[in-house]
Amino acid sequence: MTQRENKLGTMPVGKLLISMAVPMMLSFFIQALYNIVDSMFVARLSENALTAVSLAMPMQSIMNAIGIGTGVGLSASLPRTIARKDYEHAEELSNTGIFLCLCYIVVFAILGFTFTHRFYTFQTDVSEIVEYGTSYLSIVWIVSAGAFFGAYFEKMLTSTGNASLAMISQASGAIFNIIFDPLLIFGIGPFPKMGIAGAAVATVLGQILAASLAFWFNMNRNEWVNLSLQRVFSPKKKAAKEIFAIGIPSMITMGLTSMSSFVINQIFLQYSTTATAVYGIWMKLQNFCYMPAFGMNNGMVPILSYNRGTKRYDRVWTTVRYALTVIVSLMAVLTVVLEIIPSTILTMFNASENLMAIGLIALRVSLISLIFGGTCIILTSSMQALGHARYTLIVNVLRGFVLPVVSFWLLSALFHELNFLWAAIPFADILACIISVFLFFRMKKDLSAE
Repeated sequence: MTQRENKLGTMPVGKLLISMAVPMMLSFFIQALYNIVDSMFVARLSENALTAVSLAMPMQSIMNAIGIGTGVGLSASLPRTIARKDYEHAEELSNTGIFLCLCYIVVFAILGFTFTHRFYTFQTDVSEIVEYGTSYLSIVWIVSAGAFFGAYFEKMLTSTGNASLAMISQASGAIFNIIFDPLLIFGIGPFPKMGIAGAAVATVLGQILAASLAFWFNMNRNEWVNLSLQRVFSPKKKAAKEIFAIGIPSMITMGLTSMSSFVINQIFLQYSTTATAVYGIWMKLQNFCYMPAFGMNNGMVPILSYNRGTKRYDRVWTTVRYALTVIVSLMAVLTVVLEIIPSTILTMFNASENLMAIGLIALRVSLISLIFGGTCIILTSSMQALGHARYTLIVNVLRGFVLPVVSFWLLSALFHELNFLWAAIPFADILACIISVFLFFRMKKDLSAE
């Protein structure tokens, strides 16, 4: 292991944040673009197919929550360890995380074989939705190795200053998905016509490609970690606890978001399956809009973690300020642009007259939330990277589950009118933003006293 100083502690903050965040922002943008394109192609099959994929999102998100949360735990812990030049523990962290991913893969393979059909029959008695959804979700869960290892190895790259390599691996998988989605769904050229199962196959193959590239980059281009099969199967309890201490708030956040989506879908199903499809479109669009913030987080967290380890708080606060300025500005621009073209967005999803009528109101109201949600993402990630994961957990539990679920339930109970329900989305994010700002300044006061 090299003894030289990592660039996370030496490069000027502005230049460093650009070099770390921009590649990840581009990578996440391409990934989000795939998610939208995937739904667009599925919508060409039928509205029921789009509804089936929308209902699968909460369960897919739980899988992603666990994988990404483990990666976040590594990306917050590993830079501090490297900053202290404790390279032995850095290897323990890196290899223990791989063992955890193997455990996740086994669990979700079992769920894929046993739970998916029951999950759909619990929600709807529309046989086509059940058939489509069972086929789609089973494949995604059973072949989950690419999802877990991809998220983990990409975080390993970003946490050691190799954001460009992480971008290449993640973007390669997303581009593969975009290309092969229509080929496998519709049976273009020599490819079989697989319908909605083709969308799932394209997804898992793209994930495997991304994971393979990220693994190769870590083995051959990442000088800060040393992966070995012997260490993978000799996991360290201390390393696992350290990863989970930071990663579990992220897992809970994304997991609660998945559960809230599930509950909210049940509320929408009381009105129509079309409303559920519209909510699925909004979730895809929201995810697309937040990708710059998620990319910024991936670049920002290792910088914050490393410089906290070396007590360079001037670099810490400058990084947060730059990140927040960029993301709030981007969210404002996206809000204005998308408020102008909601009908164009819905047309991309082969919207029926009913879906268009519901979706226009839904998108115009929901887009108000972007600035507040983007602010929450930056501030909560900052608190997590700086050792105040409990503050992050508070905000994320409120924003990810309590506030949206309560808001949707209350509006539905009070008005019994579908159009009023969409106000729950900006309302929940505004309240969460106010709370996150308060806790961030409380954390800053705590760190100033160290």
